Amino acid sequence: MATAASLHLHLHLLLSSSRRRRRLLVPRAHTGRRRFIADTATATATAAAVSPLVLPRTPLARADQTPSLSEWERVLLPIDPGVVLLDIAFVPDDPSHGFLLGTRQTILETKDGGNTWFPRSIPSAEDEDFNYRFNSVSFMGKEGWIIGKPAILLHTSDAGDSWERIPLSAQLPGNMVYIKATGEQSAEMVTDEGAIYVTSNRGYNWKAAVQETVSATLNRTVSSGISGASYYTGTFNTVNRSPDGRYVAVSSRGNFYLTWEPGQPFWQPHNRAVARRIQNMGWRADGGLWLLVRGGGLFLSKGSGFSSNSSIEALMKPMLYLHPPNQITEDFEEASVQSRGFGILDVGYRSKDEAWAAGGSGVLLKTTNGGKTWVRDKAADNIAANLYSVKFLGDNKGYVLGNDGVLLRYVG
Repeated sequence: MATAASLHLHLHLLLSSSRRRRRLLVPRAHTGRRRFIADTATATATAAAVSPLVLPRTPLARADQTPSLSEWERVLLPIDPGVVLLDIAFVPDDPSHGFLLGTRQTILETKDGGNTWFPRSIPSAEDEDFNYRFNSVSFMGKEGWIIGKPAILLHTSDAGDSWERIPLSAQLPGNMVYIKATGEQSAEMVTDEGAIYVTSNRGYNWKAAVQETVSATLNRTVSSGISGASYYTGTFNTVNRSPDGRYVAVSSRGNFYLTWEPGQPFWQPHNRAVARRIQNMGWRADGGLWLLVRGGGLFLSKGSGFSSNSSIEALMKPMLYLHPPNQITEDFEEASVQSRGFGILDVGYRSKDEAWAAGGSGVLLKTTNGGKTWVRDKAADNIAANLYSVKFLGDNKGYVLGNDGVLLRYVG
């Protein structure tokens, strides 16, 4: 009996001592996130050593684990975390073969339809001591083009097996931001100052498609009717091309936008139809325009985006057109979105009805009625990245490009 009592007393003292030790290990104030993590780790290790009653630790999630998305999957890439992805394209003659571009001289290649990517070395782009930002890539047939900053132009005629560097004039106005393969040995290139050039001989000669830069046009003729355009000396913030060759661009300050279509000698400026500054604009699948404002708003042009009574007609009377321009409507209506207050940065249409929008802090939205209403894909909320670009390269081939090397692939 005495033995049982002494054992009971011994166990009571052991447990009481263990509880006191664990109580003393709880930090009373946190001086920072790193200190909190360090204190917590010390407390857990000590408690486990002194008491057999502590539960085993739950295994930590691996760094490469990604939350499951309803219609998208994360593709892991062999690049540094700080890389911002900028463009993606596949070879039409070989849909499994594609290229992915980004900052920090990033060129990745896939030969299995985008399941896996590997770094691609192009010697002609590594001769100089530059850290290139590769902005745009485009293919038609087996012919492809890549442009970057500082000014660099690469061309391939064998689906990217080999690339040659094309020399560029030092007088090129602005930085190249977009290129589109348009035919055999032919391409169309745009700079952030509004210069548009076309080539038909592999890029060795370029012909201007507009007569002057946007700065010259606005400061010479039409700035009086456009808010914020007087003495414009800035650049484009974004520029997007429609499948039929029309462009829409947003001024660097976001206070007005411009449009151009083949046959016009100058860009047409437009007042923004909303109070907040414009973040980005692009073309819907039905030919109309979408417009994003800073702070998360999304607007759609009424109808197909064209209007017979656009105010731009009066502004452009002093100019002589090679072809009468279609009138771009300046009438927009706001769509219902759930952006959680984060900015929306891009929109990509998969069809006339279905589209996806992406933005800061993993915002991913979907519409199934052409953009009138949008629903958030909540599974993407845990993606620790800004999603900058949505690109659909076909009905079932789509990608979302972000910073920190984040690439999402559509699997819907």
